[in-house]
Amino acid sequence: MHEARGGLLVLQTTVLTAVAMLAFAANSLLCRLALLRGEIDPVSFAGIRLVSGAIMLAVIVRFRSERPAPGHADWLAAAMLFAYVAFFSFAYLTLSAGTGALILFGAVQLTMFSVGLRSGEKFGSVAWLGLALAVAGLVYLVSPGIAAPPFLGAALMAIAGVAWGVYSLRGRGVADPLAATAGNFARAAPIALLLSVLFLTNARAYANEAGVALAIASGALTSGIGYVIWYAALSKLTAMRAATVQLSVPLIAAFGGVAFLSESITPRLAAASASILGGIAMVLTSKSRKPRT
Repeated sequence: MHEARGGLLVLQTTVLTAVAMLAFAANSLLCRLALLRGEIDPVSFAGIRLVSGAIMLAVIVRFRSERPAPGHADWLAAAMLFAYVAFFSFAYLTLSAGTGALILFGAVQLTMFSVGLRSGEKFGSVAWLGLALAVAGLVYLVSPGIAAPPFLGAALMAIAGVAWGVYSLRGRGVADPLAATAGNFARAAPIALLLSVLFLTNARAYANEAGVALAIASGALTSGIGYVIWYAALSKLTAMRAATVQLSVPLIAAFGGVAFLSESITPRLAAASASILGGIAMVLTSKSRKPRT
């Protein structure tokens, strides 16, 4: 009985995680598609994305049958959500979908790995070798060269990755993933609206119907609902495993960019992907232990 229940729990966590990774990759594709074709400016995209996500989640919370579990307002999570969405949008002005996702989740991995170390986890030589390999791949990707991504775009995406790493860590152990995500979006949306108003006063805002539709799809579906699914999966994942599985997103986004955005997989991207994902696999398969007290 216990084995069957344990197997069902593993299957549920695997499905939730896989769906969340697909949603994350779709976010990269939707944002890149909107900005690549000049359908909308990055600030408007971020604002509409957060507002539409907040509305979608508020409606779901309002009409679901069970009452929300009690919780506290997590302003740090809301601030990190806003920072992630804002920097993410500006970074995709110059980055391809695959490269942007690789930098984003490379930064996420390093952030969550560092927090794991600080919390007292000890890693063996295989894990350290894997981390070094992943860092080397990320450095190679953004190093100067013909195929290197623009420095500003890479820096903005790295900041977005740190913010998302912190946001993910804040979601571990929440009692009600739906209510927690809805609250984070509701607190982050006004900040995004304020930034949009300031941007609009400088006559830099622009959007057409296609751009607005892509931003709404990103906010209401792949962000709002996708993040609820991710928070539900996080309750069953350790910090290290949660960081590791997200490194599958760059490959999904890269091949999605090839299929839908006519982007190419450069030798630099392929080599960096192999290095980063190989390093992460080493970390994932290595054993960690907590120090004796």
